[in-house]
Amino acid sequence: MDNLPRIPLVDVARQFALLEEEAGSAVLGVLKSGAYVLGPEVADLEREIAAYLGVAEGVGVASGTDALFLSLKALGAGPGDEVLTTPFTFIATAGAAANLGAVPRFVDIEESTFNIDATLVAGAVTERTKALVAVHLFGDPADIESCRAICDEKGVALVEDCAQSLGAEAPGGKAGSFGEASAFSFYPTKNLGAAGDAGMVCTDDAGLAARVRALSNHGSDRQYYHEVLGYNSRLDTVQAALLLVKLRHLDEWNRQRASIAAFYDAHLENVVTPAVKPGCTHSYHQYTIRSPRRDEVKKSLEEAGIASAIYYPVPLHLQPCFKDLGYSEGDFPVAEKASREVLSLPIFPGMTTEEMARVCSAVNGV
Repeated sequence: MDNLPRIPLVDVARQFALLEEEAGSAVLGVLKSGAYVLGPEVADLEREIAAYLGVAEGVGVASGTDALFLSLKALGAGPGDEVLTTPFTFIATAGAAANLGAVPRFVDIEESTFNIDATLVAGAVTERTKALVAVHLFGDPADIESCRAICDEKGVALVEDCAQSLGAEAPGGKAGSFGEASAFSFYPTKNLGAAGDAGMVCTDDAGLAARVRALSNHGSDRQYYHEVLGYNSRLDTVQAALLLVKLRHLDEWNRQRASIAAFYDAHLENVVTPAVKPGCTHSYHQYTIRSPRRDEVKKSLEEAGIASAIYYPVPLHLQPCFKDLGYSEGDFPVAEKASREVLSLPIFPGMTTEEMARVCSAVNGV
């Protein structure tokens, strides 16, 4: 194995090599135009992403984190409110609520999908609950129809955290088409990745879209007039131009990811492979296995020159930044168990059969 090239978790450079001429031309066109902020490519990307999802509006913002933050802000979340979400996700999901002065309240996850357990959501809603942020973790759709029904019954807003799930589908539509708002990340390693930070809020609510758009641009919907205090969270035109090029390849790249996942499903042994519910399509942003011998599997991969990653080693309710929420170890046992067992394997468009076989060999050798 010593002479074999290292297999990365994701290879964005390999992807770019396939698009170098096309992507370079798009970026150079923006640089020549001088329209670096809110150029026409931003509006084009907003329209194309919204059409892809089957929703009315897209609003480009500076990052996926800002997409969550501005969605909740536009929905009126703030001090005195509670926002329900999963403890097994990236910090930004709960951090967006906390940074608005709202209180994140956690609901445990399903063991099979790592997503929020919809059967527990209704019992977690209180008179202070403003919103539920449902995460489609790793690209596997949450039970979003159940979440939608609960939110409708309880009068709670639904925000979809789609940072990892562009292209995933649940019964009834694409992930990102069910909530009052959905938040997308175009971080470079995402299925649709920019060359830096970028994000988008999508919605069927024109008023909500207008509020997000104003908030993202210093609270202004016309220059130098400010109805509210806002933020500087615009999507750069260069990033939008690159994303427009890549968007044309997204479905094919997702099909490649699904093919890699199918190979892993067929060849991995002695580990639990990802579960996909009937009627759902996984985008496989990550291919995440679980094993009580996780650390041994990770070591075997490393010795074979193969990258892997643990998403996430500490659930949010046990993070030091949330200690004031009063949670303790044992409060969310399914999420805590997942944190001890999960391991994400290499998966990216252009991955070769030889590379997949090497991954399976290293996992199965434990």
